[in-house]
Amino acid sequence: MHGPALSGWLLMVLCGATGAYCLLRTRNGTERERRSARDEALMGFGMAAMAVPAALLTLPEWTWVVYAVVFGAASLHAVVRARAGGHHLHHLVGSLAMVYMAVAMAPGAAPASGGGHLGHGAGAAGAAGGVPVLTGALLVYYAFYVLRSAGRLIPAPSPVGLPAGGHGGPTRPAWGARPELALACRLTMGLAMFAMLLTL
Repeated sequence: MHGPALSGWLLMVLCGATGAYCLLRTRNGTERERRSARDEALMGFGMAAMAVPAALLTLPEWTWVVYAVVFGAASLHAVVRARAGGHHLHHLVGSLAMVYMAVAMAPGAAPASGGGHLGHGAGAAGAAGGVPVLTGALLVYYAFYVLRSAGRLIPAPSPVGLPAGGHGGPTRPAWGARPELALACRLTMGLAMFAMLLTL
């Protein structure tokens, strides 16, 4: 990933932790929720691997092809599931964004005049962000997604006469099955995707 090494480290740790939590979520819920959690775990781990700071590790050239193939397959899977609507459309956009970033970050993706890896060399400065219109559209999408997700995390006021915790009973879902944590994971990955697109 391009940009400061500190931001790469932070994104790598954050996306890795989010991916690990999503894996834990695969143990609870309905089949649809577990499938969604598996998709989100793949996205989290893929984003963590893509965010490895370039100063730490120079990834082999074939790594970008693997990213494009894996997330291309995830995109095809999301297309099949997108007919049901809902969150599968977001998975489709996320998978396609990962394919786009893998192609844009691959060595040799810069125009022939500049050569080399994107963001390096004199001629590559114009193409450092991939296709500007597509990068901008993805940035706008993820900005709105993050704002919408953050708004859904704001707790609703509790009705008069009930304690702030809800119905007052000790029954709470298992920590892996809490919907607000799943939403927080999606918010985290949306923010990370926004940051990765900014540093593309």
